[in-house]
Amino acid sequence: ADWQKADPALGVNKWSTFLGDELPPVIDAAYNTNGRNAIAGISSSGTSVLNLAIAHPNRYEAVGSYSGCAGVADPIGQWNVRLVVEGRGQADAENMWGPYGGAGWRANDPVINAAKLRGTKLYISSSTGLPGEFDTPQHEQVGVGLADQIVLGGGIEAMTYVCTRQLVDRLAELRIPATVDLRPTGSHSWLYWQEQLHKSWPFFESALS
Repeated sequence: ADWQKADPALGVNKWSTFLGDELPPVIDAAYNTNGRNAIAGISSSGTSVLNLAIAHPNRYEAVGSYSGCAGVADPIGQWNVRLVVEGRGQADAENMWGPYGGAGWRANDPVINAAKLRGTKLYISSSTGLPGEFDTPQHEQVGVGLADQIVLGGGIEAMTYVCTRQLVDRLAELRIPATVDLRPTGSHSWLYWQEQLHKSWPFFESALS
């Protein structure tokens, strides 16, 4: 996001301008691309990529959101944003979008603004949070521990599943096509996102060709 105010902890943030306007031409020049762009994100950045597509129409051919929480204006989504911005960033989320639940939060809610995603190819995925094939001792996430992966990671993924269903249902209501993969099991952890990246690559390859 381009923050509304400078933050004492994080300073001046203009990430939408950087990622959506300034960075693509640099990449195009450095790598001699065909000028077609796609963007994808996991977890909290699974919200950001949708907002970038909305804020920069025609910039991205395709967008992928893995285990994101698109709705940010409702209490669950707002709590998720504050968990990251305030909990991890030690910043004030009101400096980003203004008063909690206000116009700034609604303006940056991809569920509320889903109509603006029409014409962009969408890949949306999440798991239910129930333990799955990668939530086993042999697949334990380094530095996390299996118990936290199952309990904490499962709880977070259960919330993102609810958020993802909100987005999927809104897109269906608006008759906006999307490729959707909702897994019956899986925690909020890396091997599931790696699997989704591999599954979604043909989708992106087609959009970028």
